[in-house]
Amino acid sequence: MARGRPRKNPGDVLIRSAELIGWALGGIEREIVETRSKLAALTSQAAQLRKRVGARGPGRPAAAPVETEATAAPATNRKRRRRKMSPEARKRISEMMKKRWAERKRAK
Repeated sequence: MARGRPRKNPGDVLIRSAELIGWALGGIEREIVETRSKLAALTSQAAQLRKRVGARGPGRPAAAPVETEATAAPATNRKRRRRKMSPEARKRISEMMKKRWAERKRAK
């Protein structure tokens, strides 16, 4: 009689892992459905509140409409605007990094 744990059949392991993955996907899909229903409920509540508030006083614009997947504008490939760093700031950062690198080299 063989001692120890019985050997696993590789096919059984694959079937078991596929079952686990299926269960995980089912749970994720359920969460997606629940989240979408909550989002729809919140969106309708926001619309009702906007109706109640109506036109705001002078100088206070109404809130911007919330974009959903269906109403969202398509993504564009525009470059993001970046902040400009002054030459003094660049030099200060460079000196600090060189100092840190030198300390790290000395510590080794």
